Amino acid sequence: MRQHGLRAPEIDTSRPHPARIYDYLLGGKDNYEVDQQAGAELDATAPQVRLDARANRAFLERAVRYVVGSGLRQILDIGTGLPHPPNVHEIALKVAADVRVAYVDNDPIVTAHADALLRISDAIKVAFADLRDPQAIVDHPSVRQVIDFDKPVALLLVSVLHFLTCADKPEQVVATLGEALPVGSFLVLTHATDDFADCSNAQAIYNRASAPLNLRSRSEIERFFAGFELIEPGLVQVSLWQPDTPPAAQSVEDNIYGAVARKIR
Repeated sequence: MRQHGLRAPEIDTSRPHPARIYDYLLGGKDNYEVDQQAGAELDATAPQVRLDARANRAFLERAVRYVVGSGLRQILDIGTGLPHPPNVHEIALKVAADVRVAYVDNDPIVTAHADALLRISDAIKVAFADLRDPQAIVDHPSVRQVIDFDKPVALLLVSVLHFLTCADKPEQVVATLGEALPVGSFLVLTHATDDFADCSNAQAIYNRASAPLNLRSRSEIERFFAGFELIEPGLVQVSLWQPDTPPAAQSVEDNIYGAVARKIR
């Protein structure tokens, strides 16, 4: 796969990686012993994290069905992580056969899986790039092969912004990406929080991984949606966003906020 603007590092198996931990929590096999150890520690000291991962993934499926069902045919998925069925393109293609998807990640393991994704269709591309350089993502030739920024795009930032520190200027990152999108585009975003529970145990484990976990409040996460109009029910715990089966209120313990929003200006 052609690289553009970012040199792929060697795979580091000395420290756990958030994408591989997430894969472990979802029951995947594309992880190493160091990731399994971190996952097992999360299970022992912060068992809610596994439930959060599953709730986050279920939200992603519902959100993709929503945006494609609303008529969008282009998806830019940044921080896609390791392939895990159903993948975004698989969810989208069940709704519409003419969907185009660009996956973007800075994890070399994701690039190792790129060929398998690229063989599926010319309408699916994988770009190796870093969210901290959003303009490079917009300009990436693999992204440009399938994404026409003159037409509405669904931008997916699912469980990735909480791995950006304040020094990474996440609001500016999202704003730069948003500026590239035409009116009528969608932003699909989830972000970890400690609004509902003490997440210090989970945070400590992730802080020993290759990227720290930066928890933010609802008001801080809301700022990412500047220029976008939230779709009902707004920014809520992921299990509460248009659930297929309404959960009992007392059963919702997600430590992840999620929302879908349409660009209005």
